[in-house]
Amino acid sequence: QVPLVESGGGLVQPGGSLRLSCTASGFALNYYAIAWVRQAPGKEREGVSCVNSDIDSNGDITYYSDSVKGRFTISRDKARKMYLQMNSLKAEDTGVYYCRALYRGRDYWGQGTQVTVSA
Repeated sequence: QVPLVESGGGLVQPGGSLRLSCTASGFALNYYAIAWVRQAPGKEREGVSCVNSDIDSNGDITYYSDSVKGRFTISRDKARKMYLQMNSLKAEDTGVYYCRALYRGRDYWGQGTQVTVSA
C-alpha cells in the first residue's frame, strides 16, 4: 500500500493555475506535519511549503518559500488529503512536485507529479 499518492500535475501556460492533490492511505494525515517539495531539472529538491499537524498545540504554523509566497496555498482535508493550490504560475515553477508527511519518525513521500509551465 503506497502511503501517499499524488495527482494533478500537468502542462500549464505561464499565469495559469494548477491544484495538486495527495491522498493518504493507511494513516491519519491530520496527525502529520505536511509539506510540498519540488525538484527542478538539474537542481536540488526545494521545500515549497509546509504546515504543522492539526494536533500541534502551537496552533497553525505555515511556511512558504519566498519564491512561491502569495501564489501558492497549502491545505489539508483533515485525515485523508492534502493540496497545493498554485496560481500565477511561472516557468521557474517547472519541476517534479512531491508531497510529504512526517510524524514521530515516520517520513512518507509521494511518488512525484510533473508540473510544466510553458507557453
